Amino acid sequence: MSSPSTRPLALVTGASNGIGYEIARLCAANGFDLVATGRSEKIDEAAEQFTRDGAHVTPVRADLGEANGVETVWKAVADTGRPLSAAVLNAGRSIGGAFIDTHLDDELSLLSLNVTSVVHLAKHVARHMAAHHAGKILITSSLSATLPTPYETVYGPSRAFTRMFALGLREELKEHGVTVTCLMPGATDSNFHARAGMDNTAFGPGMKKNSRKDVARQGFIAMMEGRAEIVGGDTATRRAALAHRFLPETYKATRHATKAKPRSH
Repeated sequence: MSSPSTRPLALVTGASNGIGYEIARLCAANGFDLVATGRSEKIDEAAEQFTRDGAHVTPVRADLGEANGVETVWKAVADTGRPLSAAVLNAGRSIGGAFIDTHLDDELSLLSLNVTSVVHLAKHVARHMAAHHAGKILITSSLSATLPTPYETVYGPSRAFTRMFALGLREELKEHGVTVTCLMPGATDSNFHARAGMDNTAFGPGMKKNSRKDVARQGFIAMMEGRAEIVGGDTATRRAALAHRFLPETYKATRHATKAKPRSH
């Protein structure tokens, strides 16, 4: 019978691909065991890599857009019988297209994943970590949290919510010895925009995007250092985040629309 692991435990949602996959690899390589979640069988393939990176891995296939999916994930954490040292609440998605053309059910599903599931899972994580007087939480938001996002009309507001939620929760959990960090990536070289149906926009193939490995590393370091928030990306992305503090919302909306509006055929 193998002896219990002495490594700290991390939870990473959206760990099948993209930024979440890279953060999970960093956790594994830096001494964490993992509870790693994804919607599809790809999470099992990802878990094999995390194991090669040195972690003991519990892969969990669950749809976090559903309340029972969140509970399935938290049960997997609780069933380890171990304190949770880090939690990366990363799962999320966008929907491209004009609001009058997109489907309401899709947007409500997006809100369930990007907003409701974050609050639901964070409730478990925050209470658990506060009881242990220790822990680090990383919540993925987006540079889109800092501007209106026409043609991704629901996505930007959902990320504005997660940003302010993370910063508010951070203040509450200080007295319990728990840190909360918000990661705000710019456009990143994952399949994020393709999954959003935005290949026929300026965000599609051909756009220069940030390295998902670089963004993940920035987020992981910020979480470990207990920083409040970090813009994920290159110098141009950080400059854009700074400029967004001063530019009018109407101007930012117009500029985003030129990038996100589907091209006519």
